[in-house]
Amino acid sequence: MTPASLQPDLWPLAVLAISMSLVVVLITVLRVHAFLALIASGIAAGLLARVGALPGEPAVSHWVQAVELTVSEFGSVCGKVGIVIILAAIIGVCLLESGAADRIVRRFLALFGEAHAGLALLVSGYIVSIPIFYDSFILLLMPLARALSLRTGKNYLLYLMAICASGSVTHCVMIPHPGPLAMAATLKIQPGIAMLAAFVIGAFALAAAWAYVRWINSRMHVPVRDQRGVSRADLEAVIHKPDSELPSFAASLSPILVPITLIAIASFAELFGAKQAVPALWPWVEFLGNRHVAMLAGTCAAIALLARRQHFTMLQFDKLLGPVLETAGMIILITAAGGAFGMMLKNAGVGTTIQALAAGREMNLILLAWAIAAVIRIAQGSATVAMLTTAAMMQPILVSGTLPCHPVYIFLAIGFGADTLSWMNDSGFWVINKLGGLTERETLKSWTVISTVISVSGLLVTLLAAWLLPCR
Repeated sequence: MTPASLQPDLWPLAVLAISMSLVVVLITVLRVHAFLALIASGIAAGLLARVGALPGEPAVSHWVQAVELTVSEFGSVCGKVGIVIILAAIIGVCLLESGAADRIVRRFLALFGEAHAGLALLVSGYIVSIPIFYDSFILLLMPLARALSLRTGKNYLLYLMAICASGSVTHCVMIPHPGPLAMAATLKIQPGIAMLAAFVIGAFALAAAWAYVRWINSRMHVPVRDQRGVSRADLEAVIHKPDSELPSFAASLSPILVPITLIAIASFAELFGAKQAVPALWPWVEFLGNRHVAMLAGTCAAIALLARRQHFTMLQFDKLLGPVLETAGMIILITAAGGAFGMMLKNAGVGTTIQALAAGREMNLILLAWAIAAVIRIAQGSATVAMLTTAAMMQPILVSGTLPCHPVYIFLAIGFGADTLSWMNDSGFWVINKLGGLTERETLKSWTVISTVISVSGLLVTLLAAWLLPCR
């Protein structure tokens, strides 16, 4: 029998349960803003931790340290993700305003044909959504789904769910989206490796979701319902805008491909020993592949594209950026607050307790990461909070010893786990429900199931990839 003194301290799990319950109650019951709820819960986790357990004690009192450490972790996460989120927001609005996003979608529609318009939306959406925040992406392509359905007279649910599924996958696993970006920083995973793995494995999860989308579309008819402020003429204008008013396909892709290519080159160059092989060239590769520099290059390409097509002056551009930066600022605040909450759970010893409980047991870390993220997502609704919290909890396990597989698989498992069961406590559920003109029952039968299909299929493909290519 194991002596009591050697048993892992289970109090951090109580801290986890109490603080997670606090998040759920504050956000879903009391309707407190997510930023305030996460910061308050982070401080609560610190206060509930055992006296002397927080870093910096006993030089600073436990009560003060609980507050100061939360503030410090908030600033740390904000510094890691803030600039990239702002640059991604600028790229996104430039793609929308210049017509570049519309050009990409049209090219894929021409490639697949109108008979396969749903598949065209799925594939083009998967690419377009890489640098665009989820809500903005839905706003961008939803009118196209409505217009296409008016043209064909059918398949509105198919078109709508193709858009939602593709955006959901990139939102949960693809850098530079806030959750994956912060996860990669917490887990210390090279961005290029994370992006490539997410793109490939995410494609398999998206294919599984597409199979369900086609099945539910064949069994449930959803009409294009009238919506306030959106006329039929406006929808038809989306698909009848002349190609001459849009940028070229290559130019449209450049703001997306430039940062992805630079980051990928630097990551794989480091992976294959370029630092030692070509020491004179490596500083340039490292500099250009830095995520901030790469995103800045993509931002310059996006601004140039907008200026060339729409002839924007700097004053017009400043007015365009105002609302975008406000939205990005709120996303940064919530993301950093979620990261601070996750780090406070780590500081309270949650990750260490899970590590101790897993020690000596045949526990699959990929399954563990997915399950923790899924439970947190279902409990409080936010995929980003689930990602950041789980990443902070798993980080001590990843650095504790030799892993059976590359940590990128843990990264993917967390992302897919955070996509589980989008239901009524998820803001994304209501975005799709209200903007798509669906009833609650239609949204539950379509979108809620689709998000879970993405989550489970992503987990299965991640497990298979980790077994075939552990790449330790």
